[in-house]
Amino acid sequence: MRSIPSAALLLATTAAALAGCGSMMTSAPMAAFDQAALPDPVKVPAGHRVAMETVGVGEITYECRQKANPPAGQPAAYEWVFVGPRAVLNDRAGRAVGSYYGPPATWASADGSAITGAQLAVAPALPGSIPLQLVKANPATGSGTAMKDVAYIQRVATQGGVAPSRACLADALGQRETVRYQADYIFWKAA
Repeated sequence: MRSIPSAALLLATTAAALAGCGSMMTSAPMAAFDQAALPDPVKVPAGHRVAMETVGVGEITYECRQKANPPAGQPAAYEWVFVGPRAVLNDRAGRAVGSYYGPPATWASADGSAITGAQLAVAPALPGSIPLQLVKANPATGSGTAMKDVAYIQRVATQGGVAPSRACLADALGQRETVRYQADYIFWKAA
């Protein structure tokens, strides 16, 4: 009988233990979202509680367009312009619970409720990631209840999503590119 090298045995044991922990974590209550480390402009006002936490995974589309107001006497300039997002909203256990798309920016729950909103503030994120954001929600629409009474949406823990790195020049005018991104969307209701 051949013996398993100790490193391989340790790796197999660790993987099994982590797999067990993963299933325990999905059944344990989720800790309350802590916004203390966030920049002040994107903090939700006091008097609100977290109603739902999701992780949006998807893409953002940009289009190469001519800048609207180039400096006088300067040749035409071009830039990548945000067109819209498309993402699946997953709960913390990784189950799809809704979607995010636009324009207009719309968060839709699998239960049939949806909200749109107006951006109140942004704050810088890590380099290469779209900014953190605070949105004031409009009243919910649809037959479900998940989005009912949501007052604010926070976009935090962003990864990727910034405009393409390739140059937007006259020969690329009108071309679209999508970039991958991920962000946590935290939904808040009045306490």
